[in-house]
Amino acid sequence: MSPEGNAMSRNGSRPAGVSTVLREVLASGPVARSTVARRTGLSAAAVSGHVAELTAFGLVRALPGVTGGPQRAGRPHVPLDIDTAQHVVGAIHLAVPHATIALLDLRANVLQSARVPHEGRGPHEVLARAADRMLAMMTEHAFERSAIGVGVATGGWVDQDAGTIVEHPVLGWRDVPVRDLLAARTGLPIEADAHSRALIHAERLFGQASGTASVLQLFVGNVVDAAFATADTVQHGPRSAAGAIAHLPVDDSDEPCSCGRRGCLQASVSERALAARAVAGGLLTKPSFMDLLALGEQGSPAAVELFRERARLLGRAVAPVLDLLNPDVVTVVEPGVSRIPGCLAELRDAAAARVSMCRDPRQTLHATSFPATALATAAGAAVLTEFYRNPLSWLRKPRSWNRISSPVRKIDQATESA
Repeated sequence: MSPEGNAMSRNGSRPAGVSTVLREVLASGPVARSTVARRTGLSAAAVSGHVAELTAFGLVRALPGVTGGPQRAGRPHVPLDIDTAQHVVGAIHLAVPHATIALLDLRANVLQSARVPHEGRGPHEVLARAADRMLAMMTEHAFERSAIGVGVATGGWVDQDAGTIVEHPVLGWRDVPVRDLLAARTGLPIEADAHSRALIHAERLFGQASGTASVLQLFVGNVVDAAFATADTVQHGPRSAAGAIAHLPVDDSDEPCSCGRRGCLQASVSERALAARAVAGGLLTKPSFMDLLALGEQGSPAAVELFRERARLLGRAVAPVLDLLNPDVVTVVEPGVSRIPGCLAELRDAAAARVSMCRDPRQTLHATSFPATALATAAGAAVLTEFYRNPLSWLRKPRSWNRISSPVRKIDQATESA
């Protein structure tokens, strides 16, 4: 069973049996009812009752024509699985140059995704455009599904409980009430979180970190940050400020930082910094990280070396963090690590050369489980994590609409209410 299976809800209460059954089906499905009962400690009668309720809500389905083991007298072992066809989750990831808009099913599979470049940096304008694009995407691609809610993820400092981006220094945003703004615009429940914390939940619910006691998540983009989880708890700190690693010192770096110092991690390895180096080295005529990544994937020696050096700098900088936390698993969102040969090995070796107490980084450091969809998955996980803690309460949340039946009209209403 996934460690998220026994997680306490944010208000400290234990999840109901129906939630426990749903998370076991998520972790183990297709799975027989008898196996669910054995793994959760619930009675067979209780499991059957919860399954009937979950099926009625379109969250679980029996797999027709499939058996879950040797047939004996009595009820056949028909496996259960998550029903991924009935519901949809909206996702909005806010990066520096663009928003990623996506739709996900209940297993966090990305059904549709699009990038929406920012036209201006004002938070109200950016969020309004993202919300309208997401609702239009639901209209076109999820007409017959029931919308559960919308997850929002970004870098910087996000207060999950308040639903507020407290500070995003690169975007220049402070105290933006994301949850309230998007709820008014969409009529749907909203969850907002920092992308590194959301990705830890995604790794534990849907990825390679299921069953691990502790996980460290590293995120390297234009924003560089981290998150850490032990047992069932992702560490937030007061006002969800934990995870700031942007100003860790990096040896052999003299990059100027906005904080006034030189050699800080974010200033040294951000996408902007890497693209600027590519321009200075004559690889690019304009600073485009995506163009540089394409060169790296095509095997350009100079581009590949820039990404490998980025991995080395990251490994050196985070080595003290690995010694401090000694995580069982470290997952890394960084395009070079996932897509360019040699970068993961460089990262592991650089960290291994600097650590003294933790487990060997060559064994614990891994690329993300979601290399092609990390941004969309992070945003979707912000709402899916809360949904799996208490699914029926989410389906009963007040909203302006549920089954997507007339979204064009709904977009107009949302625009008028904002």
